[in-house]
Amino acid sequence: MTVRAGWLLPAGQTREDTRLVPLGAMAPESAMATRDGVIAGGTALNASGSGPMQVQIGVGRAVVQGTDAQGAYPVAITAPETLTIADGNALNPRIDAVVLRVYDSLYDLGDQTLARLEVLQGQPNANPSAPSLPSAALRLWEVTVPAGVSAGTGGITWASALNDKRRYTSAYGGIIPRGYGLSFSGAYPGQYRDNGSGLDRWDGSAWQTLDPVIGWTALTLATGYTNNGNSQGNVRYRRIMLGGVPHLQLRGGVSWTASGNPPNTGNLLASMLPTNCRPAALTSVAIAGGGAAIKLDAQTNGQLRLISTTGLTTWAALGGVQYPLDA
Repeated sequence: MTVRAGWLLPAGQTREDTRLVPLGAMAPESAMATRDGVIAGGTALNASGSGPMQVQIGVGRAVVQGTDAQGAYPVAITAPETLTIADGNALNPRIDAVVLRVYDSLYDLGDQTLARLEVLQGQPNANPSAPSLPSAALRLWEVTVPAGVSAGTGGITWASALNDKRRYTSAYGGIIPRGYGLSFSGAYPGQYRDNGSGLDRWDGSAWQTLDPVIGWTALTLATGYTNNGNSQGNVRYRRIMLGGVPHLQLRGGVSWTASGNPPNTGNLLASMLPTNCRPAALTSVAIAGGGAAIKLDAQTNGQLRLISTTGLTTWAALGGVQYPLDA
């Protein structure tokens, strides 16, 4: 048996089952419900086409939440499982869902007590939508099934048909890895999640983004300016969050040929900063320049302008410049 569940069978759960399934208190979703999802690690529960109409789900572990009264079921898939997708409808496409589902006869009034992978077939439609899930089922993947597709017509094009819907969970107090969708509320103040570029913290009513680590992006300088002024390096920028407030950071230096006023009436950029990197109001910052102190005006249209004073020579430094973008 390759799909194993803990705390499901009335008897017969082996010691091996207990070692394989995830254990311990998992991330909550409410006072009584656990956030279900995949346990991150490697390519847990990855999907790939294994035939014209067959999809294979790889090994991995997950938690499947039933009703509050049922609780959550820890599940492990210990060997790849292959599922068959039904032939396409003659007229319209549909979307099928590949789910990890728990049957528990004590709660669902059925006659089965097991965990398994299965395909929930969607309704054919010119604009199809994925099927809704029954209780105690975790959506892993969706498969777009074109009209008329079958093994005889060449089958499903898996590279474009598979849509990853895995969401992730973690142990209580752990950081929830990024998975399908970020539109969920936290369960308690102090909960953390990965947003793809940094961390968010739930403050009790909203996710607050913490300081992300973001790489630097080169700026395109206007005609007349050259990078590495005063050996400061190329001019670059990045948008960061400090205390929940977006900021722009600059580094590097520029130079020009003739002493005196900078070229292009001081307008430094040939291409404006992107919209999310523009200040809500004109922001002036003091910077260093050759032979004189000057200032940098960060304008709301995304331009950076050097404002010079008498005695300026042929370079300006932007290293250490940092300013808020909000109003």
